[in-house]
Amino acid sequence: MDTALKMSPPWYTQRWPWLLMAGPAIVLAACGYTGWIAFAQQDALVVGDYYKKGKAINQDLRRDRAAAALGLSVALRFDAADGKLAGRLTAREGGTVHGPVLLHLAHATQPDKDIRLLLRPDADGAFSIGLPMLERSRWVVLVEDDRRTWRLEGTWLWPMEREITLKAAE
Repeated sequence: MDTALKMSPPWYTQRWPWLLMAGPAIVLAACGYTGWIAFAQQDALVVGDYYKKGKAINQDLRRDRAAAALGLSVALRFDAADGKLAGRLTAREGGTVHGPVLLHLAHATQPDKDIRLLLRPDADGAFSIGLPMLERSRWVVLVEDDRRTWRLEGTWLWPMEREITLKAAE
C-alpha cells in the first residue's frame, strides 16, 4: 500500500485542480478589471450640487416664458464643408432682440467637448460663425441673450438632422 501512495504524482501535476481553480481566478481578474474601469475616471454625468440645480429650474421656466412672450425662434444649420454655423433668430411681430446672443452646444456625455459661442445677429436676425467639425452625437442646444432673460433649448442629432429650429413654447 505504501508503494501505491509513492507512485501517485503530486497534485500540481494533475489537470483537474487547475481547471477547478481557473473559474474563480477568471472571476477575480474580471472583478479587478471592472473596478479599474469604474474608478479610472470621474463620472461626468453626476451633478455635484443637485439641490442648487433643482432650485434653478424655476428661474429657467421664467426664461422660457419670456422667450414665449417675445415669440422667439432660432434656426441653425451647420455646413461641414465650409465649417460655418449659420442661422436666423426671429421674433413675433413687435418683438425685437437686441445685442449679442450666446449659443451653447453641449455634448450629450462629454462636457469637455462642449462649445460656447457668442453670436451677433444683424438687423434681420441672421448670423454666421466659424465652427470646428461637430462630432456625430446628440447635442443639447441652448440659445440665450447675454443678460440671460430668455432662452431657447432643444436637442440636435447631428449629422442626421442637418438643421434645427427651436421655438419658444406657447
